[in-house]
Amino acid sequence: MRYQLKLFSGIEKQLRRFPTSDREHVVEAIRSLADEPRPARAIHLLENLYRIRVGKFRILYAVYDAEVVVLVCKVAKRSEVTYKDIRALLKRAKEILGSG
Repeated sequence: MRYQLKLFSGIEKQLRRFPTSDREHVVEAIRSLADEPRPARAIHLLENLYRIRVGKFRILYAVYDAEVVVLVCKVAKRSEVTYKDIRALLKRAKEILGSG
């Protein structure tokens, strides 16, 4: 079953700022989540929130099986603050999915 991909606002704009080769790898990884939302390399973070690593970047996303949706919450270089706000990301994902 193919999942619908949704992105938090601002992620597309953020991706446009990445160097071309990095952007291509990250976008390819995001698209692959539609077919396999929990690839072997995915790390479960909290509730339905997961993370995959693509080079120096981390993609944080939520999987909603009942709605068949993968919601990409954050794409960032790995740093101390990458995972600081994961509860807020999860809350925002629930709000977005509930409203749309």
